[in-house]
Amino acid sequence: MSGRMPNRYELGPKPHLGYTESRIDRVAEKRNSADWLATQLADARARTYVIGGELIVMKNGGELHDPAFTPAEARALAAANETVFLGLYDGAARFGLGIAPAAAEALKTRNDLFVIDLRSIAVRGLADANHLPPLAEAKALLHWHARHRFCANCGAPTGVMQGGWKRDCPACKTEHFPRTDPVSIMLAVQGDRCVLGRSGRFAATMWSCLAGFIEPGEAIEDAVRREILEEAGIKIGRVTYMASQPWPFPTSLMIGCHAEALTSEIVMDKEELVDCRWFSKDECAAMLMRTHPDGLTCPPPVAIAHHIIRAWVESDRAFF
Repeated sequence: MSGRMPNRYELGPKPHLGYTESRIDRVAEKRNSADWLATQLADARARTYVIGGELIVMKNGGELHDPAFTPAEARALAAANETVFLGLYDGAARFGLGIAPAAAEALKTRNDLFVIDLRSIAVRGLADANHLPPLAEAKALLHWHARHRFCANCGAPTGVMQGGWKRDCPACKTEHFPRTDPVSIMLAVQGDRCVLGRSGRFAATMWSCLAGFIEPGEAIEDAVRREILEEAGIKIGRVTYMASQPWPFPTSLMIGCHAEALTSEIVMDKEELVDCRWFSKDECAAMLMRTHPDGLTCPPPVAIAHHIIRAWVESDRAFF
């Protein structure tokens, strides 16, 4: 199916996709030099993000809070479990400092600090948007370190190398590198309607794209077809890529796609979803604009699901 259709939806300016368009230069070639990293850490322009589990520590600034501390300020807040090098921001080093979640929780009592989870920072716009990509980088990297202190090959304690981008095992010499978990997130469409589902974790009114982890040896397109068939019982034909988003909850990469639905009957996986059904473009437009008569909504603009749905609603052509 092809051809142009009139776009009857005016949803306003396109919002920014959260955690993307990082201004960090990762300068990976510099990570091997301990002397260079020490010089960067001592630079007066260096800044550090302080993270305890899911919590981000920020300076209390009224409407916008500042999550960037000097290295000395960061170290004074709580004992560090790990310090990682994120890269250069406008030529100055940025680091991530991991502290115990309980220590971050305790800092909530200080009036000069504002401590909250990263998802809330992004959704509520509590910090400058330029901080979101390096915060996502730091959170994901520190999460990996917290769970990989011992060698998966022999069980011996590992040591941090390359500014936090590798852990070496002194016993068996195995090298361990941070990993990102790829996730397919997709909108199955058929003409002027699409399939959305509801997880038990969602707010009662929210519906979203279907999603699932990409398995070893599986192409993105195959994962899209498998996940939609497993969760909704719908067979999929063509698959098109739209965009990707780092999702630091804890270490995923969301790979956004649109998928051609070949069948219509929904057979829902009740272990994965609490509901799943077809929605019209009119309904989805109302959900995006928060004007649905039943109060139904889509994910907020910080999430790639919002953009996948919006791209389909706003398109003046048939997707397949």
